[in-house]
Amino acid sequence: MSFLQEWMFHIHLIMAISWIGGSVFMFVLGISLRDKKAQQEVYPHVGPIFGWFEMFALISLLISGFFLGDYYNLFKLLFNPDGSAISDAIVKKAILVLILTIATLIHFVIAYKTNGKERTKLQNILSRGSSMLIFILNLFVMHYAIILRDIL
Repeated sequence: MSFLQEWMFHIHLIMAISWIGGSVFMFVLGISLRDKKAQQEVYPHVGPIFGWFEMFALISLLISGFFLGDYYNLFKLLFNPDGSAISDAIVKKAILVLILTIATLIHFVIAYKTNGKERTKLQNILSRGSSMLIFILNLFVMHYAIILRDIL
């Protein structure tokens, strides 16, 4: 492994820890803050900082994941699956990452546009639904990342 790939792996790992850890923190925060007033005091301050950091982490994950996929020749298996364990894991992880990225963008846009404002019912459903989806998908993406790391 070259110097660049070693750094890309470490960046990918650190950003994954940040991404998933942040997701777990926000999930726990969302569950524990039942009081509407407490939510209105906390989220306008924590939300933007967290949101921008998470977007940075996601972009870093996508870039480092692209470099690592190229280094390990995983794109060939992604676009031409051969039924092997690594092929199956990379396809499933890529699909989950795509859905996760879309859910993150939906959540980010709604949160950014409505920070400190009252949300419509649709915005609430989309925001909370995408947030829950992000949390759940993170666990599955992490599972396939562990499978890939074990194989590689």
